[in-house]
Amino acid sequence: MQLIMPDGAIRNYDENILVKDVIKDISEGLYRNTVGALVNGKILGMLDEIEEGGEFKALKFDDQEGKEIFWHTSAHILAHAVKNLWPDSKFAIGPAIDNGFYYDIDTEHRFSPEDLDKIEKEMKSIAKKDLPVIKKVISRNDALKMFKDLDEIYKVELIESIPEDETISLYEIGDFVDLCRGPHLEKTGKIKQIKLLSIAGAYWRGDENNKMLQRIYGISFEKKKELDKYVNMLEEAAKRDHRKIGKDLELFTMHEEGPGFPFFHPNGMIIRNQLESWWRKVLEKNGYGEIMTPIILNEALWHKSGHWDHYRENMYFTKIDGADYAIKPMNCPGSTLVYSSSPHSYRDLPIRLSEFGQVHRHELSGALHGLFRVRTFTQDDAHVYCLPSQIQDEIFKMLDLAMYLYDTFGFDYKFELSTRPEDSMGSDEQWNIAIDALKKALEEKGIDYKVNEGDGAFYGPKIDIQLTDAIGRPWQCGTIQLDFQMPENFDLTYVNEQGEKARPVMIHRALLGSIERFIGVLIEHFAGNFPLWISPVQIKVIPISERFTDYANEINKMLIDKGFRSQADLRSEKLGYKIREAQLKKINYVIVIGEKEVNDKTISVRKRGGIDLGTMKVEEFIEKITEERDTKAIE
Repeated sequence: MQLIMPDGAIRNYDENILVKDVIKDISEGLYRNTVGALVNGKILGMLDEIEEGGEFKALKFDDQEGKEIFWHTSAHILAHAVKNLWPDSKFAIGPAIDNGFYYDIDTEHRFSPEDLDKIEKEMKSIAKKDLPVIKKVISRNDALKMFKDLDEIYKVELIESIPEDETISLYEIGDFVDLCRGPHLEKTGKIKQIKLLSIAGAYWRGDENNKMLQRIYGISFEKKKELDKYVNMLEEAAKRDHRKIGKDLELFTMHEEGPGFPFFHPNGMIIRNQLESWWRKVLEKNGYGEIMTPIILNEALWHKSGHWDHYRENMYFTKIDGADYAIKPMNCPGSTLVYSSSPHSYRDLPIRLSEFGQVHRHELSGALHGLFRVRTFTQDDAHVYCLPSQIQDEIFKMLDLAMYLYDTFGFDYKFELSTRPEDSMGSDEQWNIAIDALKKALEEKGIDYKVNEGDGAFYGPKIDIQLTDAIGRPWQCGTIQLDFQMPENFDLTYVNEQGEKARPVMIHRALLGSIERFIGVLIEHFAGNFPLWISPVQIKVIPISERFTDYANEINKMLIDKGFRSQADLRSEKLGYKIREAQLKKINYVIVIGEKEVNDKTISVRKRGGIDLGTMKVEEFIEKITEERDTKAIE
């Protein structure tokens, strides 16, 4: 068996071998710093057996896959600690997630924030013992008997959903045993720093008809400085919470009369309209024609599109004239109807159709979160219908658009390729062609990317774009999806060069993604200190006293006439109070008008953040802020 190292070196082994033994063979030093391995794209723990040759990479905590192993083991230690403290607890699932881990627990005890300290202390005690994490493989029947005897009802239900001929893997830490596929650390001692973060409710298997469980979230690290850095980030994130800033700046609110349905206020609509207006112009320059399709469409359409079979549980339904209709969860079926409303020749392609389309998706109440998780949102959707030979060039154009968009707001970003999920439509050949096309586009663009096996849409593979905000948090926003299925389902055609009907390829893409979510990300990215061009109120003009009101109004009108969102604050409040309020409202510039300014026909300017720009002519100020606005400068 040959294993190919990242540097191209080849190591030969006569038979199956444990991951830890390969790593020891490479270097004892590497072994001390390794948590597992990536073998042919699959994450393996230290005690997992390598059964076939291929690409091999040792994983450290710094690798995202390494964190997954580290946090998965931490979740088991969390369950172990809870079992020690509350022995009657029943355990559901406890996975690693993007930032840490959680475990869903069924217990009569209601966890409190004080309990998190107790659990954390017990977890540290377990980790410090450096207990081996022992993997065992048993039959399905033996696993069923074992967990029935332990009265672990959720584990029994999980095992019952596994085919009868499959074996089951268990992991033991001390006297605690858990049903799990892995992968895991070799010993608990690598986990030096643990922090439990919060308690939430979660329905078993995400079904609101099932019992509500208690979910404990946590995170862990190898080193204290890593934990300290993360805690500092959480503190900064709390200051940037878009729900609080959204309320303070009067951007949006949420109401119990419409849970998951945001209400945008005038200030929020300014940001939204500026964003959409700019992006519409960008799309127009890039050859997109804008369409608008209905929010409610006949149920038969959703059967044809595949959403009925693959997405029904997330949809809302209604009746019109006795017939069944659905509120659209996605815009693509409507776009196909626009395409098919007239015949097309190969000379017409590519056809690029954009739509700022409002969709509705049912989210569990416990998952709703400000603008980040809502039940209705608007996508900057687009569907490109092209020849197979045009796929790569169209993906290139979309990648360029994505980078232009995110660079405008100062985001860092990375790309991920998601492949065929288990619940999918289409042939292996179609999927292989689609995946290869996306890979080629990324590679020929020189873009590094990560592969997410099985995370594609049900109709095709996709490129997901993950943004990193000002304090280092990742956000999933943009997506580009290749689709051979919907053109087939809707019998979309064009006339090819031979005069015969042929099938176009459909590319879905949304780069802002959910506009609501993107605005939420912008709020937290900038902490409400928006770039001038999208700020709801850009300038506040404040006269020192009533004597200077006329000049303040004159300056304010001049700014408004030049297209700026300026307001004159003529209230009979103290100057300091007005300036502080403008700072709290995160207004970009404050102009103070007093006797000297009136006499000299000048203005005194303060920039957001308390920066005094001194006195200048209004024409000079307008020239400065016009450049700042038009170049979309970021402070």
